[in-house]
Amino acid sequence: MQKQEAEKQFEAHIKINELLIHKVCRMYAYTTADREDLFQEIVIQLWKAYPKFRGESKFSTWLYRVALNTAITGLRKKKNFIESRELAELPDGITEENQKREEQLGQLYKAIEQLNQVEKAIVMLYMEERTYEEMEEILGISQGNLRVKMNRIKDKLRQLAKNN
Repeated sequence: MQKQEAEKQFEAHIKINELLIHKVCRMYAYTTADREDLFQEIVIQLWKAYPKFRGESKFSTWLYRVALNTAITGLRKKKNFIESRELAELPDGITEENQKREEQLGQLYKAIEQLNQVEKAIVMLYMEERTYEEMEEILGISQGNLRVKMNRIKDKLRQLAKNN
């Protein structure tokens, strides 16, 4: 009975936090097939690690850490990942202003792709408006170090944008 209860709890946690997993997949995998594979791998790793979850932090924080570690480990194993993703064609009726925004967003993501794994994780958490305290808990990097890294990342992204 306990095993079935644990499975139901796990499934509920995954359903609640599914968007978080998809965000990690979007940041670290560039094709639909790779995103689906990474999603499955993250869920498998979460299930394997679930018995060790002690509840000392929020489930979403723990999930983030496992998901990021799985994505980063997957990239290390798969050296031949795609360096850039193509922007989808804009549907008819999209205004020029929206198209410019899409292009700028595409350039931003292209620049983010050039960051290392830790920098990508910091940017992803920043874009989700996570606090430095939450980032520290998820990434295991001190708040002071996160602030320094964030400033360096912003400078790096500005430089990358200039060069493109």
